[in-house]
Amino acid sequence: MNDWPEAWSDDNRGGRYGRGSGSAQPESARVMRQVRRGQPAPPGQAPYGQVPQQPRYADGGYDDYDSGYNTGQVYGGGRGGGDGYGPERPAPDWRRRIKWTAITLVTVLVVTTVATYFWADSKLNRDVDLSKVIERPEKGEGTNYLIVGSDSREGLSDEDKKRLRTGSSEGKRTDSMMILHTGDNGPTLISLPRDSNVEIPTFKGSESGKVYQGTGRQVKLNAAYAEDGPELLVRTVEFNTGLHIDHYVEIGFAGFANIVDAAGGVEIDIPQDIKDTKSGADFKKGKQTLNGEEALAFVRTRYALAGSDLDRTKNQQKFLSALANQVATPSTVLNPFRLYPTMGAGLDSLIVDKDMGLFDLADMFWSMKGVSGGEGTSMNMPLAGSAGGNLLWDKDKVKQLVQQLNNDEKVTVKGD
Repeated sequence: MNDWPEAWSDDNRGGRYGRGSGSAQPESARVMRQVRRGQPAPPGQAPYGQVPQQPRYADGGYDDYDSGYNTGQVYGGGRGGGDGYGPERPAPDWRRRIKWTAITLVTVLVVTTVATYFWADSKLNRDVDLSKVIERPEKGEGTNYLIVGSDSREGLSDEDKKRLRTGSSEGKRTDSMMILHTGDNGPTLISLPRDSNVEIPTFKGSESGKVYQGTGRQVKLNAAYAEDGPELLVRTVEFNTGLHIDHYVEIGFAGFANIVDAAGGVEIDIPQDIKDTKSGADFKKGKQTLNGEEALAFVRTRYALAGSDLDRTKNQQKFLSALANQVATPSTVLNPFRLYPTMGAGLDSLIVDKDMGLFDLADMFWSMKGVSGGEGTSMNMPLAGSAGGNLLWDKDKVKQLVQQLNNDEKVTVKGD
């Protein structure tokens, strides 16, 4: 009896495999009729819209068919090569890439440099007007900087004053004075002891504009600054030496300590044990790295030194040269996290003349670095003794020294 629906007999089904076929063997693989659209495809590539040729079974496996799946390829997504489905991608043009990378880096460097220059230039405190200085000597060869360390407490809190042992005196006085000469024969750094005996000449008041006639009055050099500030100090130095001062640079206590800290401290070889309760100095002999507080104590110490102020000026020269050397090292210059704080601390702290530029400032620091590197000379102003507690300059040696500086010659004069 036939249980199949009408027209679904075994005879109608024939010998097909599946659907209850009685045949033990599978039917041959049927070939689907392919739909062709458009132009014939290139050899080895299926035309768009056409079903790819199906594999043929041969002896139970695939007959020379490689679908591309074993290599990660998909239809229409070949990544180059002769057997892919898409056009080959050209090799990268490395020369062009390197060129544009270099252009980009140079552009960034130029923009950063220009921006840094204007940022730094805007931070300089150009408060000293040397045009107010009258009866100035002729300018010689090279450049002369008058570098002044003042005892200004500006910017220090009561806690800072106590920690740095600066006291609380109002106003400011000169704590150190140096002339730095730069030229073709190496830099020369000359300390002017603050107790130097000098004559106050005729000068024009920096604020009043009134001319005050000189009376031959003899005072200590630091009194000139206390009387009428930087302009009178420059006038007094020029009058008593005959040396033209090109630029003025001043820094106070707080600024000095901040620069040292921003630079990560300064390494210096201290020649002897130093203990001074007034400055707070307490050092053992030998090489060590000083932070801002320790550095300030070191450069202010004089009561614990045999030569008092003369020995102190030598320590100040030594430390300033070491500081300039530290600032100019690659670890500072090439490290923006140290360079910019150091520059910021220094530029915020300095008071300079109106004509001072960043290149002048760089020349000054580089020359001070040269002094510590043995390329220049450091000395005190030549002395001939003392009178009434004031130090007297050796006039003959001073005249010879100034002549050598004005002519930018190698300095042969020896100082104290």
